[in-house]
Amino acid sequence: MRTHRRTRFLASALTALTVVGVLAGCSRADTSAAPAANEGAATEVRLGFFPNVTHAPALIGVKKGFFAQNLGSTKLTTQTFNAGPDEVNALLGNSLDVAFIGSGPAINAFTKSKGAIQLVSGSVSGGAQLVVKPDITSVDQLKGKNLTTPQLANTQDVALKKFLAGKKLTDQVKITTMDNPKTLDAFKKGEVDGGWLPEPWSSRLVLDAGAKVLVDEKTLWPDGRFPTTVVIVRSEFLQQHPDTVRALLKGQLAAIDWAKANPAEAKTVVNGELKDLAGASLSPAVLDRAFSGIELTTDPIPAEFPQLAQDSVTAGVVKSAVALKGFADFGPLNDVLKAQNLPAVNAPELTQ
Repeated sequence: MRTHRRTRFLASALTALTVVGVLAGCSRADTSAAPAANEGAATEVRLGFFPNVTHAPALIGVKKGFFAQNLGSTKLTTQTFNAGPDEVNALLGNSLDVAFIGSGPAINAFTKSKGAIQLVSGSVSGGAQLVVKPDITSVDQLKGKNLTTPQLANTQDVALKKFLAGKKLTDQVKITTMDNPKTLDAFKKGEVDGGWLPEPWSSRLVLDAGAKVLVDEKTLWPDGRFPTTVVIVRSEFLQQHPDTVRALLKGQLAAIDWAKANPAEAKTVVNGELKDLAGASLSPAVLDRAFSGIELTTDPIPAEFPQLAQDSVTAGVVKSAVALKGFADFGPLNDVLKAQNLPAVNAPELTQ
């Protein structure tokens, strides 16, 4: 059963929930608490994701029933977010169990909770660009400009700040955080000069508002692959309901396989969900461009996470890079992959 709860959390309430969640001993690092036992399938699983093309596996998994089919009697409740930090607060506040989220906030959630969040799968690679006014033709011309990111400390915010730091432009570019739809409006009005944005918003600025691509984030990573969207789970929920987590990941893999076999219909499904969840559908040109820049994959691209952790330091989000040992548990994913005769994820640097 699908239940949509379009909930907006007040920042102060989220902060309070986060503190309560941590103090309540949800951290795996708290040795005084007994480990949670496997309680079988959950009665309900609360799933979070964004109304973005970069969350296509979640959108397709929900709409086409791939999650529900594999969850059986477990009720699926869904909730949407604009960016990762709010979603992290929902997880730590115990109002969410599983989340499709950016890699940066996933790492920060693990750090903030002292291990109460774990990475269990990849979802999407690619699909983020720095798009700017057409008269900005070089990185040096970003001096004095106002650029946007979806939210403070989200994946694109970290990427932009790291990029500017590398170009020694940290103090010469203004960064404004705003919801993606507001960025499009602000760019059209000339109030901002561009933004480091996920799909479909980078494509919307290019095709609907006349922006140009200054940096495609793919060019900054080996082989053009980086984990834009991953799946994380509350550690307690994973320990109590591993079968439910496996069911969700099986549903995600089915959604990805279906999307690859039916690309035109997959775009239609995602577009319909964007209209339902975000209030507007995309033009065929924007939809095609957005999909051309992403790869749907359960591969978490684990080799890049140490660099992502360091990027948060370079961007000034955290003071020191977190030790990532224990960050991931790919057991449930590898069970699903093995059942499909697919290669396992092997990432000893991230797992226990």
